Amino acid sequence: MFRFILLSLIFYACSSNSNTEQEVNEIHIEPVVENLTIPWALAFLPNGDHLITEKEGKILWHKQADPPDKFTEVQGVPEVYDGGQGGLMDLVLHPDFQKTPWVYLTYSISKDGKKTTRVSRALWDNGALKNLQVLFTAEPWFRRNIHFGSRLVFDSKGYMFFTVGDRGNRDLAQDLSTHNGKVFRLHDDGSIPKDNPFVSRNNAMKEIWSYGHRNPQGLVLKGEELWAHEHGPRGGDEINLIQKGKNYGWPVITYGKEYIGGSIGEGVTKKGVENPKKYYIPSIAPCGMAYYNGDLFPKWKNSFFSGSLVLRHLNRVSAQDLSEEERLLSSLEKRFREVRVGPDGFIYFSVEEGAIYRIVPK
Repeated sequence: MFRFILLSLIFYACSSNSNTEQEVNEIHIEPVVENLTIPWALAFLPNGDHLITEKEGKILWHKQADPPDKFTEVQGVPEVYDGGQGGLMDLVLHPDFQKTPWVYLTYSISKDGKKTTRVSRALWDNGALKNLQVLFTAEPWFRRNIHFGSRLVFDSKGYMFFTVGDRGNRDLAQDLSTHNGKVFRLHDDGSIPKDNPFVSRNNAMKEIWSYGHRNPQGLVLKGEELWAHEHGPRGGDEINLIQKGKNYGWPVITYGKEYIGGSIGEGVTKKGVENPKKYYIPSIAPCGMAYYNGDLFPKWKNSFFSGSLVLRHLNRVSAQDLSEEERLLSSLEKRFREVRVGPDGFIYFSVEEGAIYRIVPK
């Protein structure tokens, strides 16, 4: 039996057009897994068991019937660079996992003092990863240890989308000859689709789907629509509808400011450049992203959820009207890293302080 925590929680409901309002509700928060070290991603095996990545480079296997503090370390995980914002990041199962049990990983690696983001896959074998295959390695590599991204999703056609940040080299987000600051689209085996937007352009990376991104750490499908959020600098975090070949502006346009003060780029709009569907001032530092369209939480149906690292809450916005926003679970005072909707219909989230919880109806 899960241990129930009944909390009287402050829900902050706000929008960019109105003052913050406050209402008190009671919800159930169940601990799912505890005693972790910066859990980054969560995936669900077909039998309901949990696979969890820890930033330091471990994957943990928690069986759903086990208590929250019992789990097994998965063997065969590739070597990971854990430093700064780098580490073992996302973990996603192949859409047809029961027939082809591939586990997909995004993580940072290091060589000769330089680092980059990599995507690999390996076969799941009852607690071990085997037959590791490297599918993508971002070029070029840099010594800085920031803005690695990285999230990954599959669409209904089996295409794999994933993100890489600008690695602190902002101008490269506009440079199609590099992988920095981009969203990518590949087949599940890492091969490049022939209809990618830049496959016929000289000196362009053929994997690119969209560009002009700063550091996207949220990626999710709403039906056939691909949505992402990304970190701005001082203000200017964004939620974007990601479309083929589009330029999302960084650092040419942004609602963010320099950390030391002053504007960035050419303003907040420019012809031919996509504006965000929503932006945050001040920044919430979003990480992890889920689309909820279930029936267990009727008031939250058709919503995007994201973790907030700096403001320490679970962020909800209506997918129908992104100005409708709630800031949930602030009273936990945790850094929210991951959000997933489980096969049981509950909303799962992780906190950097070392635990995964799920929200269940009152």
